[in-house]
Amino acid sequence: MAASTHTVTNQPPPLVGYDVFASDPALTEGITRYVDDVRLEEVREELSRLGQAAGSAHARQWGEQANAHPPVLRTHDRYGHRIDEVEFHPAWHRLLGHAVTAGLTDAWSRPDGQVRRSAGFLVWSQAEAGHTCPVSMTHAAVPALRADPELAAEWEPLLTSHVYERDLRPAAEKGGALAGMAMTEKQGGSDVRANTTSAEPLAAPGEYVLTGHKWFCSAPMSDVFLVLAQAPGGLTCFLLPRVLPDGTRNSFRIQRLKDKLGNRSNASAEIEFDGRTWARRVGEEGRGVATIIEMVAATRLDCVTGAAAVMRQAVAQAVHHCAYREAFGGRLIDKPLMRNVLADLALESEAATTLALRLAAAYDSGTEQDRHFLRLAVPAAKYWVTKRCTPVAAEALECLGGNGYVEESGMPRLLREAPLNSIWEGSGNVQALDVLRALQREPAALNAYLTEIGAARGADHRLDRAIKAMLTELADLEGIEARARRLVERLALVLQGSLLVRYAPPEVADAFCASRLGGDAGAAFGTLPHTLDLAAIVARARPVIGG
Repeated sequence: MAASTHTVTNQPPPLVGYDVFASDPALTEGITRYVDDVRLEEVREELSRLGQAAGSAHARQWGEQANAHPPVLRTHDRYGHRIDEVEFHPAWHRLLGHAVTAGLTDAWSRPDGQVRRSAGFLVWSQAEAGHTCPVSMTHAAVPALRADPELAAEWEPLLTSHVYERDLRPAAEKGGALAGMAMTEKQGGSDVRANTTSAEPLAAPGEYVLTGHKWFCSAPMSDVFLVLAQAPGGLTCFLLPRVLPDGTRNSFRIQRLKDKLGNRSNASAEIEFDGRTWARRVGEEGRGVATIIEMVAATRLDCVTGAAAVMRQAVAQAVHHCAYREAFGGRLIDKPLMRNVLADLALESEAATTLALRLAAAYDSGTEQDRHFLRLAVPAAKYWVTKRCTPVAAEALECLGGNGYVEESGMPRLLREAPLNSIWEGSGNVQALDVLRALQREPAALNAYLTEIGAARGADHRLDRAIKAMLTELADLEGIEARARRLVERLALVLQGSLLVRYAPPEVADAFCASRLGGDAGAAFGTLPHTLDLAAIVARARPVIGG
């Protein structure tokens, strides 16, 4: 009998069958910190159910299938009628349906709604990130629509519904709806004031027809869209339904789907309005940017949370692999150099999660102080956290060695997904310049930020020095635009450090302040001071199967 040569040894078990929420101390502790005690147990149970679903073998399989079978554009039916529909794999609908049913589009009217929804978004995004684009758009459309009480009354109950209905039908016939967004055009990009799409008023008040081409349309299979167009009074926000009240299709021409680096399960499209495209005005003419800015702020927070989710899943996979994989006489997780790498990655992940939850809690509080804080903190966090996602994903992939470079590991998908949140809703320079605008025009925003970080002053000498250096840089306005990225990076790092000093275990706060604020680290991950309690940091980051 021939000897067997295919005995599998020294391979970790798949990271499935675990609770994504309960296995993340930074997340569970944040929920305890921000959710009212009377609802805490309810919210924990809600997030644990979602965490178990996200960590299941079924969810992992759905994510693989949705990315292996990307959406397909169907411009016409078999008889030649124009339909402009996007066809998705059933796995996509399972993922999206689970997200809607779990309330991930319903935050604005629930107590602790933003924190519980952001935590759920962070948890469920780890199952698969692409389908969360329409989840984010639908959630973020609500505050923009509230500029028009009549439109909000019609659409908000559908957008916050826990019912997922994929078919395109009139709004009055649906139990739930999804929203997309189309702002950017090829000649303008982030400079939306350069838009050339035109809006011609009709006889009925608030009704228009649109003509133009949108270079990027998010979630083109949605029921309704918020778009920007040039009305007689200037750039204006409009609500554009896919299906008109009488059941006929609106003129919404999908020209093509984008062939993207990552985010493959999700459809992003170029669309055309042909002069017959019917829309309703949201807010006043000429106030388009002001009307839609709340939607943009909400989606920017989702960029922070989505990047934190990618980082957390990348770190979880790396730590899990190293906990089982043996090399050079022992487990990788016990090797001092690998432990340093894992701890460094875990610090970045925990800092991102902690900051995302603080921003969500500020939305929930609704105080004037927190509103001013968000004005500065959201673009600063969006800039920095999303920038850190790609190097974290790349280093975590390397922890798996050659296995991490193979598609079956799931790590290449995370790496391709990682740059997206830095680009979406305004790339790095846009965020940095937005921070400068807040600093120059809204002094209350800086005061609120300083009050926030001031709560941790005196707790760590490295944090105190970093705050002092940041204040010195803020006082020097010469060449401020060219230094904007440097300044925003410091604002974000100091904010993360202050949060970790207040809320994280001492070993986490100590390592973050030493490496990110004190300069005691190199340019690559795995260069933390060896005297830190790295084992405790790694143990805190490890997901436990069956836990």
